[in-house]
Amino acid sequence: MRKTFLILAYLFTALSVVFSVLPLDTLAFVMIIPALIFITMTFIKSAPDQRKWPKRLFIVAYVCALGVLGKTFLMEDEIAKDEVFEQQKVEAKQEAKQELEQLEKDLE
Repeated sequence: MRKTFLILAYLFTALSVVFSVLPLDTLAFVMIIPALIFITMTFIKSAPDQRKWPKRLFIVAYVCALGVLGKTFLMEDEIAKDEVFEQQKVEAKQEAKQELEQLEKDLE
């Protein structure tokens, strides 16, 4: 039983590292929470001299959780204005207006 929990703890910890690196915002907690649960279960089921790896997995999972929270709350998502695009849009609108006026003159 302990070995199964340890394998699942390794699996979910590895996935939580991958998910926390990807730009998925708080979706990484889908992997971090089960990793913490399986690590806790492994830690409880282990003998005191076999708790070295679950402790290390705890550290990795907590660092992933802190990284995800840091990315979520400390980074601002801002959209920069593209002045060149705005200018091109205004120019295209003026050109279209001039073409329509020219077509109206041609029809008269």
